[in-house]
Amino acid sequence: MTSNTAPGDLESLRLFVNTLNVEEGTDAVSSPSGLGGWLTEHGLLPEGGRVTAGDVAKAGAVREAFRSLLLANNGDPADTDGAVHVLNDAAASARFSLIFSPDSHSVSEPHAPGVNGALGRLLSIASRAMADGTWSRLKACAADDCRWAFFDNARNRSGRWCDMAVCGNRVKARTYRARHA
Repeated sequence: MTSNTAPGDLESLRLFVNTLNVEEGTDAVSSPSGLGGWLTEHGLLPEGGRVTAGDVAKAGAVREAFRSLLLANNGDPADTDGAVHVLNDAAASARFSLIFSPDSHSVSEPHAPGVNGALGRLLSIASRAMADGTWSRLKACAADDCRWAFFDNARNRSGRWCDMAVCGNRVKARTYRARHA
Protein backbone atom coordinates (compact mmCIF):
# COMPACT_ATOMS: atom_id res chain seq x y z
CA MET A 1 0.00 0.00 0.00
CA THR A 2 1.24 3.46 -0.78
CA SER A 3 0.46 6.14 1.73
CA ASN A 4 -0.64 9.05 -0.47
CA THR A 5 0.11 11.38 2.43
CA ALA A 6 -2.43 14.09 3.20
CA PRO A 7 -1.34 17.72 3.61
CA GLY A 8 -0.77 19.28 7.04
CA ASP A 9 -2.84 18.15 10.01
CA LEU A 10 -5.11 16.12 7.76
CA GLU A 11 -2.35 13.49 7.76
CA SER A 12 -3.09 12.79 11.45
CA LEU A 13 -6.69 12.03 10.57
CA ARG A 14 -5.64 9.76 7.70
CA LEU A 15 -3.28 7.90 10.01
CA PHE A 16 -6.00 7.58 12.66
CA VAL A 17 -8.36 5.92 10.18
CA ASN A 18 -5.51 3.60 9.19
CA THR A 19 -4.97 2.38 12.76
CA LEU A 20 -7.26 -0.45 11.65
CA ASN A 21 -5.63 -2.44 8.88
CA VAL A 22 -8.60 -4.31 7.36
CA GLU A 23 -6.43 -6.46 5.11
CA GLU A 24 -4.18 -7.70 7.92
CA GLY A 25 -6.85 -7.63 10.62
CA THR A 26 -4.74 -5.55 13.02
CA ASP A 27 -5.88 -2.64 15.15
CA ALA A 28 -3.26 -0.37 16.72
CA VAL A 29 -5.77 1.29 19.07
CA SER A 30 -7.77 -1.72 20.30
CA SER A 31 -6.61 -1.38 23.91
CA PRO A 32 -6.38 1.53 26.34
CA SER A 33 -2.58 1.46 26.19
CA GLY A 34 -2.59 1.27 22.38
CA LEU A 35 -5.04 4.16 22.03
CA GLY A 36 -3.28 6.26 24.66
CA GLY A 37 0.11 5.67 23.06
CA TRP A 38 -1.14 6.50 19.57
CA LEU A 39 -2.92 9.69 20.66
CA THR A 40 0.11 10.81 22.69
CA GLU A 41 2.54 10.03 19.85
CA HIS A 42 0.47 12.21 17.51
CA GLY A 43 0.22 15.14 19.93
CA LEU A 44 -3.50 14.71 20.57
CA LEU A 45 -3.35 13.58 24.21
CA PRO A 46 -0.94 14.73 26.93
CA GLU A 47 1.64 12.21 28.14
CA GLY A 48 0.15 9.91 30.76
CA GLY A 49 -3.46 10.74 29.83
CA ARG A 50 -5.95 8.25 31.24
CA VAL A 51 -7.65 5.99 28.68
CA THR A 52 -10.46 3.55 29.48
CA ALA A 53 -12.07 0.65 27.62
CA GLY A 54 -15.03 2.96 26.97
CA ASP A 55 -12.66 5.45 25.35
CA VAL A 56 -11.36 2.67 23.09
CA ALA A 57 -14.91 1.82 21.99
CA LYS A 58 -15.72 5.49 21.35
CA ALA A 59 -12.49 6.05 19.38
CA GLY A 60 -13.23 2.96 17.28
CA ALA A 61 -16.72 4.25 16.49
CA VAL A 62 -15.33 7.68 15.54
CA ARG A 63 -12.65 6.08 13.36
CA GLU A 64 -15.23 3.97 11.50
CA ALA A 65 -17.52 6.99 11.13
CA PHE A 66 -14.65 8.84 9.45
CA ARG A 67 -14.03 5.77 7.25
CA SER A 68 -17.69 5.82 6.16
CA LEU A 69 -17.39 9.46 5.12
CA LEU A 70 -14.16 8.68 3.25
CA LEU A 71 -15.91 5.85 1.41
CA ALA A 72 -18.62 8.34 0.44
CA ASN A 73 -15.87 10.71 -0.79
CA ASN A 74 -14.86 7.85 -3.10
CA GLY A 75 -18.41 7.45 -4.41
CA ASP A 76 -19.01 4.17 -2.57
CA PRO A 77 -22.22 3.46 -0.66
CA ALA A 78 -21.76 4.24 3.02
CA ASP A 79 -23.89 4.90 6.09
CA THR A 80 -23.23 8.62 6.18
CA ASP A 81 -26.28 9.32 8.40
CA GLY A 82 -24.97 6.95 11.06
CA ALA A 83 -21.45 8.36 10.69
CA VAL A 84 -22.65 11.92 11.11
CA HIS A 85 -24.57 10.92 14.25
CA VAL A 86 -21.43 9.36 15.79
CA LEU A 87 -19.29 12.39 14.88
CA ASN A 88 -21.88 14.84 16.22
CA ASP A 89 -21.99 12.94 19.52
CA ALA A 90 -18.18 13.05 19.70
CA ALA A 91 -18.24 16.78 18.95
CA ALA A 92 -20.71 17.37 21.79
CA SER A 93 -18.45 15.41 24.17
CA ALA A 94 -15.44 17.48 23.05
CA ARG A 95 -17.14 20.71 24.23
CA PHE A 96 -16.08 22.98 21.36
CA SER A 97 -15.81 26.73 21.48
CA LEU A 98 -15.05 29.17 18.70
CA ILE A 99 -11.74 31.04 19.05
CA PHE A 100 -11.02 34.20 17.01
CA SER A 101 -7.53 35.42 16.15
CA PRO A 102 -6.31 38.93 15.27
CA ASP A 103 -5.55 37.83 11.69
CA SER A 104 -9.29 37.42 10.90
CA HIS A 105 -9.41 33.67 11.33
CA SER A 106 -11.39 31.51 13.66
CA VAL A 107 -11.03 27.92 14.79
CA SER A 108 -13.12 25.54 16.81
CA GLU A 109 -11.17 24.18 19.75
CA PRO A 110 -12.23 21.32 22.01
CA HIS A 111 -12.11 22.02 25.72
CA ALA A 112 -12.83 18.53 27.03
CA PRO A 113 -9.92 16.76 28.68
CA GLY A 114 -8.62 13.31 27.82
CA VAL A 115 -9.76 11.20 24.91
CA ASN A 116 -12.87 13.35 24.28
CA GLY A 117 -10.57 16.34 23.68
CA ALA A 118 -8.20 14.26 21.53
CA LEU A 119 -11.08 13.05 19.35
CA GLY A 120 -12.29 16.65 19.24
CA ARG A 121 -8.94 17.71 17.78
CA LEU A 122 -9.41 15.15 15.00
CA LEU A 123 -12.94 16.49 14.40
CA SER A 124 -11.51 20.00 14.22
CA ILE A 125 -8.99 18.84 11.59
CA ALA A 126 -11.84 17.36 9.53
CA SER A 127 -13.84 20.58 9.84
CA ARG A 128 -10.92 22.69 8.62
CA ALA A 129 -10.33 20.29 5.71
CA MET A 130 -14.01 20.55 4.74
CA ALA A 131 -13.72 24.34 4.81
CA ASP A 132 -10.50 24.52 2.77
CA GLY A 133 -11.58 21.94 0.16
CA THR A 134 -9.03 19.21 0.92
CA TRP A 135 -11.58 16.92 2.61
CA SER A 136 -13.05 15.62 -0.65
CA ARG A 137 -9.62 14.29 -1.65
CA LEU A 138 -9.33 12.16 1.50
CA LYS A 139 -10.84 8.80 0.56
CA ALA A 140 -11.04 5.18 1.63
CA CYS A 141 -9.87 2.52 -0.82
CA ALA A 142 -12.71 1.07 -2.89
CA ALA A 143 -11.41 -2.48 -2.40
CA ASP A 144 -13.64 -4.27 0.14
CA ASP A 145 -10.67 -6.12 1.62
CA CYS A 146 -8.62 -2.95 2.10
CA ARG A 147 -10.49 0.30 2.94
CA TRP A 148 -7.14 2.06 3.59
CA ALA A 149 -7.45 5.86 3.86
CA PHE A 150 -5.47 7.76 1.24
CA PHE A 151 -5.17 11.27 -0.14
CA ASP A 152 -6.19 11.41 -3.79
CA ASN A 153 -3.49 13.37 -5.61
CA ALA A 154 -5.01 12.73 -9.05
CA ARG A 155 -5.63 15.94 -10.96
CA ASN A 156 -9.22 15.02 -11.70
CA ARG A 157 -9.83 13.53 -8.22
CA SER A 158 -10.53 10.13 -9.78
CA GLY A 159 -8.42 7.94 -7.47
CA ARG A 160 -10.38 4.85 -6.35
CA TRP A 161 -7.71 2.68 -4.73
CA CYS A 162 -4.97 3.35 -2.22
CA ASP A 163 -2.52 1.79 -4.64
CA MET A 164 -3.37 1.06 -8.27
CA ALA A 165 -0.60 -1.53 -8.50
CA VAL A 166 -2.02 -3.54 -5.60
CA CYS A 167 -5.71 -2.96 -4.89
CA GLY A 168 -6.62 -1.59 -8.31
CA ASN A 169 -4.89 -4.50 -10.00
CA ARG A 170 -6.64 -7.05 -7.76
CA VAL A 171 -10.08 -5.59 -8.49
CA LYS A 172 -9.44 -5.44 -12.22
CA ALA A 173 -8.10 -9.03 -12.25
CA ARG A 174 -11.18 -10.29 -10.35
CA THR A 175 -13.47 -8.47 -12.76
CA TYR A 176 -11.61 -9.91 -15.75
CA ARG A 177 -11.76 -13.47 -14.33
CA ALA A 178 -15.48 -13.11 -13.56
CA ARG A 179 -16.17 -11.95 -17.13
CA HIS A 180 -14.22 -14.86 -18.64
CA ALA A 181 -15.38 -17.61 -16.29
